[in-house]
Amino acid sequence: MLNDPLANVLSVILNGEKIGKSECMVKPISKPIKEVLRIMNENGYIGDFEEIEDGRGNHIKIKLIGMINKCGVIKPKYNSKKDNYEKFEKRYLPAKDIGIIFVSTTQGIMPHYDAKNKGTGGRLLAYCY
Repeated sequence: MLNDPLANVLSVILNGEKIGKSECMVKPISKPIKEVLRIMNENGYIGDFEEIEDGRGNHIKIKLIGMINKCGVIKPKYNSKKDNYEKFEKRYLPAKDIGIIFVSTTQGIMPHYDAKNKGTGGRLLAYCY
C-alpha cells in the first residue's frame, strides 16, 4: 500500500537520475502528479512524459535528461502566506533563484515564484533543484 504517491514518483525519478537511466516508469498516477511533472518539464528538469493506458490505473513514462540534483516532498505540508515563501526557499533550496517549490493554491498547483507574483498563499507540496 502506498502512503504518498507523489513521494514515490519523485523518489523513482531521483533514483533514475542518480544511476543514469534515460527514462523511468511511474505508477500510480493522479492529477496532482501529472501537474507536478508538467511544471518540472516546463522548467527543464525532465524531458517529455506520456501516459500509457494499461487498463489498471495507467502509468507514465518519463524521459530523464540529467538535470535533477535533488527532489522530494515537503512533510508536513506547511501552509505558507504570500510573503512567507522566502523562509521556505532558504530551508529547501540550495541558493536564491535555483530550484522550485511546488505550491498547491486555490488556483491550482504552481511554482513558488508564480504564487509569489500572483500574491497567493498555499500549501507546500514538494521541491526540485
